[in-house]
Parts: sequence; structure tokens; C-alpha cells
Amino acid sequence: MKKIIVSVTTDLISDQRVHKICLSLCNSGHHVTLVGRKLNNDFFLKRSYEIKRFNMFFKKGFLFYLFFNIRLFFFLLFKKCDVYFSNDLDTLLSNFLVSKIKKKPLVYDSHELFTEVPELINKKFVKSFWLYIEKKIFPRLNHVITVSEGFSSFYHNKYKNSILVIRNVPFLNNDFLKKENSFKFFNYKNDQINIIYQGALNKDRGIKLMIEMMEYLNANLYLFGSGDIEEKLKKHMEQKGLSNKIFFIGRIGFEKLQHITPKFDLGLSFEEDSCLSYRYSLPNKIFDYIHAGVPVLCSNLPEISKFIKENNVGQVLNSRDPKKIALQAREIISKKETYYKYLSITKNKFYWEKEQEKIINLFDGF
Repeated sequence: MKKIIVSVTTDLISDQRVHKICLSLCNSGHHVTLVGRKLNNDFFLKRSYEIKRFNMFFKKGFLFYLFFNIRLFFFLLFKKCDVYFSNDLDTLLSNFLVSKIKKKPLVYDSHELFTEVPELINKKFVKSFWLYIEKKIFPRLNHVITVSEGFSSFYHNKYKNSILVIRNVPFLNNDFLKKENSFKFFNYKNDQINIIYQGALNKDRGIKLMIEMMEYLNANLYLFGSGDIEEKLKKHMEQKGLSNKIFFIGRIGFEKLQHITPKFDLGLSFEEDSCLSYRYSLPNKIFDYIHAGVPVLCSNLPEISKFIKENNVGQVLNSRDPKKIALQAREIISKKETYYKYLSITKNKFYWEKEQEKIINLFDGF
């Protein structure tokens, strides 16, 4: 049994990938401690592995990352550990330094191209700071994993590391047929067309486009998530007079969301081609929709469009004109039964029980 410390700054309630990795390592006989930050929504968070949450005075920005990493450094330094596991660039520096001091192996999981996200496009100093850390540390990493072939190729071409792809897919044995009867979100009606988006409400996610699409659809749109531009999106919805058909649900724990998603007719993923992180991403919500038996309408970006077309589980946007998007949405919904066979086949090709073998084998090799 190895003692593994997993570090992350994301919301522990909604981060499926971190939970699945911790659970897989725990179930394979290792002692796992997940280190994160304390948020208001995770007071009753229960897991089968140990959790340590820092109560941070600063909630975002440079000072948050600075003080989080200082606390993380000293926590890791004085905690017994056999393998360190860093999730994304904002936890890498502390993990790297302690792994070198204590001469212990480090695994780095890049969930995205951290220095290429849209939030950093106009923040040259912040971007250069994170890029400096990446350039100094990444080439010296021996064990790197990521979520898509696009990310893997990008990092390999840039830093020459060997990158292991572990897709962020759901467990196969989730029983979606047992749909919760307690689904009581405002105005949800089984006899209407219902469309879902699950994920962050952040810049360039295409949420504004989804709202504008609803002008031309006799349907309801449910947005499961929260983010920096949530209030702007709500104002835009109100200006369009669409408050009666668009509903902001907020962030929902993935354990509950996996029972909710199958109730919908269509799943959306409209990321813009605004940065390399989006261009080469293959979002986990795509797999969530597929495992829930929900066809997908997605952006025409290389990784995601290739996957959708190869597996015939939905359609790729022909245009980013709201009226034309509404036509595509109607087409998919009108013949959604024709996708069910391919959704089932794809679900049985891409699932966590298969992916987790890669991470288990990696840690068993230390």
C-alpha cells in the first residue's frame, strides 16, 4: 500500500476526474489523501478516501494561488507520502519542490492547456508567470497524464515528454435507468423538449449562443453550473425575454447529476475556437451526455468534432448563427431515437473501468 497525496484547487463537489482517480487508487489498496480548498458548498462532502481542505482567506486571483501553494508546500513537506499527484499547473510548483526535496515520485495530470485558457488571453503578466513555471518544470517531469490526444500531442511536441492519455469518462456501471423521481427543478416538464448544458459558465463557453438559440426553439434550456459570467448571462437572457424557457440551476454534485442528465433530449457543448485549450479539448460533459443516452450538438473543433462524427452520437455545428443552430437542434431531437444505438455502442467503448487500469498500472510501478 502506497500513501498518495492528490492536490487540486478545483471544486471538490463537481470535479469528477479527481474523484474517480482517488476512488480507483483507494479501491486498488492505496491510502489516498485529497488536498483542496474549502468552499461553502462542500460542508457535507463525504468520500471513501481522506480529504484535507484549506480554509483560504483569498478566494481567487494571484494571492489565492500564492497562499494556497505556500500552505500546500508545508503540508506536503511534513506529511508522509510515497507518491505525489498534482492536478493542473496551479498545484505543480509545491508538489515538484517537495518531490525533489524528499526524492519521491510525482505524477502530473494536466486537465487542460493551463497557459492557453481564454481567461489568460488578455492577462500577459499572469500568463507569462504560469508559462515560466511550466517551462521550468514540465520538461523535468517523468510521469505526465492528460485528458485528450490533442493535449498529449501539444505537450509532447513542445516539451518532448511522454504523455499518457486517460480520458475523463464515467463509470460504466452507473445505472441511468434508475432515474430519480425527486427531479423538481423549476418548470421542468416531461411532456416538453428539454435541453441540457452542464459545465462552467465562463468566457467563450458558448453559453450566450445557447441563449440566443432558444429564441427559435419551442423548448427549455437548463444550465447546470456556475462561473464568472453567470450574472451577465442572466441579464442577456432577460433582455431577450427568455426567462420562461431558460433556467440557471447552479452547480450540482456529479453523483446527483448523473441521474438527472438522462431526462434530457439534447446535450450542448458550444466552446469557441478562442484558445488552444478549447481547440484541443474533449470535454467530460460529452461523455456524460453519451453515457446518459443523450445525443450531442457540439462545436466544430478538431478533437470534439472528430469524436462525434466517428461515433455518430450527435452533430457538429454547421454555423454559429442562432437560427441555423436551432434548426440543427430540432433535427437531432426529431430523430433522437436513431442515435440511441450509437450512444450505447460508444458508452461501452469509453468508460472509466477501462481507463482506470492505466492509472492503477502507473502507480503500481512505483
